[in-house]
Order: sequence, then C-alpha cells, then structure tokens
Amino acid sequence: MRFSTTALARGSARRPWLTLALWGAALVAAAATIALVLPGTLTAQYSFLGDPDSQVGRDLLQERLDTPQKANEVIIVRSAEATSSDPAFRSAVLAIQSDINDLGPAVVDDAVSAFRGGDETLISADGRTAIIPVVMAGDLTEAEKNIDKVHDAVHAADGRGGFDTLVTGTASINSDFSHTAESDLRKGEGIGVPIALVILLIVFGAVVAAGLPILLSLLAITMAVALTALVGQTFDVSVFAINMVSMMGLATGIDYSLFIISRFREERARGRDKLDAIAVTGGTASRAVLFSGLTVVLALLGLLIVPTNIFASLAIGAILVVSMSVVAALTLLPAVLGLLGDRVNSLKIPYLGRRILDNRSAGRASWIARMAYRAMKRPAISLAVGAGVLLLLAYPALDMKTGVSGVNSFPNDFESKQGFAVLERQFTAGGVNPVEVVVDGTAASPAVQTAMARLTQELAGDPAFGPVQTQTAASGNLALLTVPVNGDAVGALALDKVRELRSTLIPRAFDGTGASVYVTGQTAGNLDYIDIVNSYFLWVVALVLSLSFLLLLVAFRSIVIPIKAILMNLLSVGAAYGLLTLVSLKGWGADLLGFQQVPVVEQWVPLLLFAVLFGLSMDYQVFLLSRIKEAWDRTGDNTAAVTEGVGATAGIITGAALIMVAVFAGFAAGDLVMFQQMGFGLAVAVLLDATLIRIVLVPAAMKLLGRWNWYLPSWLEWLPHLSIEGVPRVATGTRPDEPSDGGPGFETAPADERAV
Repeated sequence: MRFSTTALARGSARRPWLTLALWGAALVAAAATIALVLPGTLTAQYSFLGDPDSQVGRDLLQERLDTPQKANEVIIVRSAEATSSDPAFRSAVLAIQSDINDLGPAVVDDAVSAFRGGDETLISADGRTAIIPVVMAGDLTEAEKNIDKVHDAVHAADGRGGFDTLVTGTASINSDFSHTAESDLRKGEGIGVPIALVILLIVFGAVVAAGLPILLSLLAITMAVALTALVGQTFDVSVFAINMVSMMGLATGIDYSLFIISRFREERARGRDKLDAIAVTGGTASRAVLFSGLTVVLALLGLLIVPTNIFASLAIGAILVVSMSVVAALTLLPAVLGLLGDRVNSLKIPYLGRRILDNRSAGRASWIARMAYRAMKRPAISLAVGAGVLLLLAYPALDMKTGVSGVNSFPNDFESKQGFAVLERQFTAGGVNPVEVVVDGTAASPAVQTAMARLTQELAGDPAFGPVQTQTAASGNLALLTVPVNGDAVGALALDKVRELRSTLIPRAFDGTGASVYVTGQTAGNLDYIDIVNSYFLWVVALVLSLSFLLLLVAFRSIVIPIKAILMNLLSVGAAYGLLTLVSLKGWGADLLGFQQVPVVEQWVPLLLFAVLFGLSMDYQVFLLSRIKEAWDRTGDNTAAVTEGVGATAGIITGAALIMVAVFAGFAAGDLVMFQQMGFGLAVAVLLDATLIRIVLVPAAMKLLGRWNWYLPSWLEWLPHLSIEGVPRVATGTRPDEPSDGGPGFETAPADERAV
C-alpha cells in the first residue's frame, strides 16, 4: 500500500467532521491521561539505563541493606546576636527539632541537633549557626512529596525570637528543580506564544489564519504530554521532558502549520477551488512537512543510545511532539481548511494584508532574494567571509567546560541555594550527599576488615573528607562506608575525590581481598553521568550525521547536497556553541540577557543542542533545497534555480525562523540555567541558519558548484526517485492527481501520488 500526503489531505478535507471527531476523542483521552497518569510520573533525579559503578552500588544497598536512596536535608538556624551557649539559642534549636520529629515516621526518619542526638560539629565555629540534619522517610520520590511539610514547620519558626531559618538538601533541591521547571514552562509559553502570534499576524494579516497554528501546536503538545506520561510508566521520565515537549511543540507545530496554510492561500489565490487547493497543498507543503519532521525525528533518535533517563526523556518527548505536530498538520489542518475555506482569511488586520509571502508581487524580488543574488555574483568571497564569521563565532567553544551545575543553577534568591552556601562556608556541604563506598564481599573476613581500616585511615588523613561511618549488612556479605566530601557534591573537588577513590585509594586498600568495591552516592552518580555522556558524544554525532546524509541523499538524489548541508549545519552548531560559551561561561552580555554566569555548561545541553539544531537546520534545508531542486528540474539553470528557490521560500522561512527564535528565547528567559543555555543556543543557531547560512553561504556554495550540486555517482542510480515538492504544476481547475496538458512547466505523470 502506497502512502500519499495528497490523498491524506484530500480525504481529511472531504470528511472534516469525522476527522475533527477523531481528534476530539483523542484530545479527551489525552486530557484524562494527563490528569490521572502524569502526577507522580516525573522526577528531577537522573537515573541510568545501564550499569555504571554508582548504579551497581545503589542496587546492592537496596538488595542487601534494604535501604532506599535517602534524601538528607539540613535545617539551618542562625542568630545575629545569640550564640550556642545562650539558653535562647538552645531552646530555639530544640523547638524546631521537636517540630520536625513530630511530623512522624511517614515524613522523617530522624532529626538530630548538637543539643539532642548530635555533637558539637553541628555548631559553627563562631557559635551563631546551628544545623539540624534530617533524614527523610522513604525514597527520594516520597521525600520530594513530603518536603513541603518540613518547609512549613521550619518557616513557621523563621524570625521567631530573632532567629533565621533555612532548609536545603536533596529533596529541597529536587523540589525546587520541579517547581522552577514548571514556572519556566509557563514563562516560556507566556513569552513565546504572544510573539509567535504577532509574527503570524504579520505574515498572514488575518486573525483566523494566525490563530490556527497556535491552536494546532497546543493540541500537539497536549497529545505528546499524554503519550510521555504513558511512557513514564516504563522508566523514570525527567521532569524536564515536559519543557522540551512544550518548546519543540510550539516551534515545530506553528512552523508546520504556517507552511501548509501559506501554500493553501497561495493555491486559492491562483484560482483553484477549495478541495483542489487542499490537495495540491497536501502534495507540496504537507509532503515537505513530512520530510522535515522526519529529519528532526532522525536527528533526535541519536540521543536514545545514551543510557540515561535524561536523554531518553528529552528525546522521546521531542520525538513525540514533533510526530504529533506532523500528524496534526497532515490530517487535522486539511479538515479545518476544508470547513473554513476562504474564511481562513477572516478578521483581517488593516495594513497587514500585504503578506511577507507575497515577496514577488509587483514583479519585484524580495530583499532576501536580492541578497542571495549578490552573494552569487561573488560566490568565493561570500563563502569565505560567511564561513569565516561562523568559525570566528565558534572559536570560544574551545574553552567550553561541561558538567553538572546542581544547586548553582538556581537564582541566588532560592532558599536551597542560600542554605547550601551557608553549609559550604561554615560546615561541610558533603554531609547532604555523602560518598558511599559499597564493599561486596565477606565483611567479617580479616582481609576485608584490614582493607576497610586502611581506607578509613587514608580518608581521615585527607582534609577533603569528613568522618567515616561504617555499616554492615545482617548477612555479613556487604559493608557500607559513608564519608562526606567538603564542598558541593557536584563541584570539581568532590568529583576529583571520587576519581581518586576509584582509581587509587580503593584499589590500593582492597588489593588481594577478593571483594568488589563500588562508589555510589550523588557525586559518584554525577561522575558516571558525565563520563557516559562524554563517551557517547561522538557516537551520537556519527549516527545523526549518517541518518541525515542518507535522508538527503535519497530525497535529492545528489551526493553533494547532503555533504554541503551537513557542513553548513556543523558551522551553525559550532557558532551556537561559541556564543553559548561567551554568554553563559564568560558572562559576555549575561546581565543584559538576564542570564546567570556559571562555571560549566550543563552536561546534557551540548549533545541535545547538536541533535535538535541538526534536525531543525535540516528542516529549513529541506524546504529551501526542495524549491531549488524543483526550479532546477524545470529550467536546468543553476543560478536561476537558486535565486528562485531562495525567493520563493524567503518570507515563509524567515517568518518560521522568527517564530522559532521567539519560542526558544521565551524558554531562555526562565530561571534554570540549563534552559537558559538550551534556549539561547537554539535561538542564535536558528537565527544564523535562517540568515547568514541560507542567504549567503548556501547560494554562494551552490553557485560555485554549479551542476555538481546534483551529482549522483552512477553506482547510486538505483536510489528511488523521491520528490519532496512532488505535485505537478497543473492548470487551474485541473485535478492535481490527473495528468495536465503537458504545456510549459507541467508534468504529465501524477508525481504527487508517488509513494513516500
């Protein structure tokens, strides 16, 4: 059975109410799924889909010590005047400790202080700050659900008797991540959607036409969120997946609808009746949307080979929403256009009737087409200058450092960050997330006991480590050494100390014992996560490049086009990396943009940025090159084909790019550094791709290559003849699936019905 976007569009338009009913039922099911399934599905914790050391150690602890990974919280009590020797200070600390323990075993396992159950190390050197370590009940998920009760109890005491209180720790930080992600999501949508609507109003000059892409993108997002919730029943889905769904859904959903509505209006302006216009749109713009969506999905598939829940979550969320955007554009949108017809132009905006798409009106080429033509007049210089600018922008990426920001990714006014800063200055923040050394062996054997004593002694001699606590499983076949590391659990010092433990201290201490030793805990998990991402980076890049090359090779039957497109996209990705390094790490313009300057780019950002940018850049390449190829096949004139292709797509791609930039910039305006980095990187790369690359580099390169643009080795002639802009140019009133009269510019074969 052959698939045809033309037949799909025509069928949806002929049965619009059935199509709308099916989508309505799907929307109701999606809303129910989100309400019933999504709560409790998402997590701010990362997890591994493989078996690194930290995961093996954690699994052993749960299996033999029956200890789920606990959330350690720290309550900080401070006074500007009183010290720990004052009765009022003691009373204030004990009162808070009692309030926390009164929450019961369902919320907390235990809370200790220097005055009850603890020691003097829980008092700062100046005696004005005390900490109350709290072990939350249950696992990390349960702790995050209950942490608000701890916050309420502590905040009730804040300011009482002149004492200030703060709470920080694993559950607090995770809770802040979740709440901030939700806040950033609302902020991103609140900024991106209105700006996108304004751009659509300028492009279309009518409220109805401008509103349709927004509605369809929101529908695609709803469907994708519901599907993501269902996927979350099989593994831990990151809370950030919803941000990715919203960001990608708005960007691609609006763009795909823009392409299709624009082509429909263009065909109606040529005099076609409604169904013919929808059918022709289905064979051209809809087909291009299908190929474009496929390029994005193929690029994102590369992320699935990275065995962590973060990459799987973000990739699956993005793939689902892009797929839903394509399906909605190919089915629901033709049905709506079938019902509306020319009423899609209703509620026209005065002075905006001259659409950007009408760039060839009055016999004048658009300014973009004129710039492209100028670039082709001096192609070598244009190519050298354009590539030089992008390489210059990419140069700072050589200084890019990646890692895990942790609590440092929060704004300074977040309580969990303020509390963590107090711990780093006056205590040891490593107590919140200590390093856990898991010894898998006969713990009572003399060799293992000697090794554990030797390791404990070495750790005691290193000021970076705190006191070691030892615990042995009842079965005697496992021991746990818990040791805090001074400083941030995701900081360079802690990571270096875990590396030292694994590479030097543990092998030296346990050599010849026969025991297997694993280092786990948050720091070890972060280190494994960083190493995994680094080790898979080149594999993901290779897979994305290979899939993109194959798709463009088949689509355009040219070996030169995919190579050129890949090189151009690599330039835009490199420039995005460089600008991200300048702004986020070096602080250039960070204050102006409202960004935080941080020491590292979040570990997952560069790889995800590469995959998403490659998919979106290929998206525009497909739309541009398809029109150039269409003109080339018709005229055989390379310069004319490039000029016509750039001119024909100038308004639509510019409008689409501006919408994407607005959406990504909206998400970059959030509080989380990782989404500031992601949104900024995507926005600048799309902007560069839609301007410098599309207007200067692509035309200049295609001018220099001439007929070589379409070179296909004879040994690849077996490739299928697959057209993206596949509809023949038929005369007005002729059905697009019927042969035309064969006049100038017409094809006699029903190319729009070719199998995709």
